[in-house]
Amino acid sequence: MAAAPTPYADVVARIARAAQACGRDPAEVTLVAVSKQQPWEAIEPVLAAGQKVFGENRVQEAMARWEGRAEGLTLHLIGPLQTNKAKEAVAFFDVIESLDRGKLARALAEQVQKQGRTPRLYVQVNTGEEPQKAGVVPAEADGFIAACRGDYGLQVEGLMCIPPAAEPPGPHFALLAKIAARNGLAKLSMGMSDDFETAIRFGATSVRVGSAVFGARSAG
Repeated sequence: MAAAPTPYADVVARIARAAQACGRDPAEVTLVAVSKQQPWEAIEPVLAAGQKVFGENRVQEAMARWEGRAEGLTLHLIGPLQTNKAKEAVAFFDVIESLDRGKLARALAEQVQKQGRTPRLYVQVNTGEEPQKAGVVPAEADGFIAACRGDYGLQVEGLMCIPPAAEPPGPHFALLAKIAARNGLAKLSMGMSDDFETAIRFGATSVRVGSAVFGARSAG
């Protein structure tokens, strides 16, 4: 009797099915396994299964977890970034998904110049305009993207959003895709454990999945 698939293998299979269902190549969708707050014993089997892309919320926590272990991997910062952590973030991460204000754009641009290292950058859009969430509001997204490019010389690769928990995610994903299209951005980071299949239908090029891959996080 065949062994039951692991949660990780199940998520990979679900991504492939969701992509195929809307006529997309599954290879167009990157799984970002959200390893924040996970113990190493939970991460190790996922790494061993071939996962190469991981997402972290905090700079310090990520450095403690991945220092000396990140060879051959792609690390995404998906949580809010304080300007005083820009130096470490530019040095450590391959992708920063939470660019959302001019002060941070300036700090990142300075560090890119100093370090000669350029992480791929995504602008975070607060599609639900929730006051407690990071991200530029949709009405200001075009202007902010233009400022990142023109004023700060940053090459923005894509957009990221986290829809409101109490609302259907589809309209938020559609809005993000629309903003990306009119700004010539090819990458869309959207969709988490509960809604990544919907996000793929709306054009997600990466999905950020934690609990469905690793199980529920410990508190803290």
